[in-house]
Amino acid sequence: MKVRPRLKGRSVDPKALQEVQALLGSEPRRRDLLIEHLHRINDRHGHLAAAHLAALAQELRLSLAEVYEVATFYHHFDVVKEGEAAPPALTVRVCDSISCELAGAKELLERLPKILGKGVRVLPAPCVGRCEAAPCVVVHQNPIANATAESVRAAVQKKELRCAEPKHVDYAQYRKQGGYKLVADCLAGKRTRDAITKIMEDSGLRGLGGAGFPAGRKWRIVAAEPEPRLMAVNIDEGEPGTFKDRWYLERDPHRFLEGMLVAAWCAGVGEIFIYLRDEYAGCRAVLERELAKLGKEPPCALPPIHLRRGAGAYICGEESAMIESIEGKRGMPRLRPPYVAQVGLFNRPTLEHNMETVFWVRQIVEQGAQWFASHGRRDRKGLRSFSVSGRVKKPGVHLAPAGITVKELIDEYCGGMQDGHRFYGYLPGGASGGILPAAKGDLPLDFDTLQAHGCFIGSAAVVILSHRDRAAAAARNLMKFFKEESCGQCTPCRVGTAKALALMDEKKWNQPLLAELSQAMMDASICGLGQAAPNPALSVMKYFPQEVS
Repeated sequence: MKVRPRLKGRSVDPKALQEVQALLGSEPRRRDLLIEHLHRINDRHGHLAAAHLAALAQELRLSLAEVYEVATFYHHFDVVKEGEAAPPALTVRVCDSISCELAGAKELLERLPKILGKGVRVLPAPCVGRCEAAPCVVVHQNPIANATAESVRAAVQKKELRCAEPKHVDYAQYRKQGGYKLVADCLAGKRTRDAITKIMEDSGLRGLGGAGFPAGRKWRIVAAEPEPRLMAVNIDEGEPGTFKDRWYLERDPHRFLEGMLVAAWCAGVGEIFIYLRDEYAGCRAVLERELAKLGKEPPCALPPIHLRRGAGAYICGEESAMIESIEGKRGMPRLRPPYVAQVGLFNRPTLEHNMETVFWVRQIVEQGAQWFASHGRRDRKGLRSFSVSGRVKKPGVHLAPAGITVKELIDEYCGGMQDGHRFYGYLPGGASGGILPAAKGDLPLDFDTLQAHGCFIGSAAVVILSHRDRAAAAARNLMKFFKEESCGQCTPCRVGTAKALALMDEKKWNQPLLAELSQAMMDASICGLGQAAPNPALSVMKYFPQEVS
């Protein structure tokens, strides 16, 4: 029998192995850290070369296929195959999602390659979470607000490649303001888990990532599961039109961290993982430093807290896909049941929360359940952080009573419509929440209200359209986003979004076929992406038939 001179498989280049080992240093070689290690290589070299991927596979004792499938899944990893040229040293990403498209992203995508030169790569990008500053262009990691071709060229020429650190309440300031007293009291026995959980239940606080599940009830469900229990905090707000988590994180990160710790204590959680989208480089720098300060001078005993970095995948906003990503895998949603509260991160019971949900915990406990519940209009309870963008004078995050209408939101909080623009329609819940006409502008914006109209509030991302816009064009933009962000796991979503976009590209829509396709996607898709992707198209056919007939 002929003996192989070497093991079957790709040989590892010694120089590449040495470089990877130097980058990883003393970091553990665990599977769940695969994405973190890929970031280290990508950040250092500007791409992922085949030789480095092979070396990393050897270091982690994984097959090359396992490393390669993860590296190629995420948008922010530049995988270069053998024989291919490395990408240009600088990448400029132009957000082309709905708010930025309304503000002129298409023109920027046409003009920038001509004025930036061959040494710069210009790419369209899905929503970067800065819709209030549309159009937004990201030069390496530096977001350029209200970008023009000239402002982007100036940033490139000056090599302004890093995100400016946002001004925020740091650890010392937060402690002076009474911060971390609540969680310290909890661990000192001055508060009980049941009492704080009851406050959250009485306040009516619901999950603010989109699903709206009652927060206090979720704590009780997880606490009833066997130990050890884990917590995963979702800050991967990739829904076009949504930027509220970033808004609060940039201003008061420790209020979020304390709320997270209280929630973890109430649910009996022993370890916490924070999943932050890669587009928020400035927030990541703040969190890394503030977590270090918190760990150096802790107000009480703290559980282990891990900050994990996303890599550009909208699907990882779905809770089980996020958990897969934290585990170092492709962000593929899991079939349910079991639910993550039972079998979640590393197969342990997991408390999953959106960042803004726990951001409110301290204030609700200190001011009482009634304080939060007393806000609201039209018999709704609580406050909502509306991410408002589009054709208004004052886009941004506006804290308003639950149950407010979009007309009231525009007039009372957003300074009215932009000059020369008349209110025409709106997205009440981001890309997947559907599109409603101005005639439906008196509907209360809250959970369980808009479903009867084929829409939902989701994460309260409100995009305002004017008479100069077309709802059909907005729906095409959103379907294109869903097509590009589908993880590809299930056929109804992977094929359905592509087919739907092709149908919507026609001047006259084949409405019966599009409706039939939409129903198949809603019935058979594994997760919310495919299930909700048809909402904008269905809304246009229902409320704006003149645009597609």
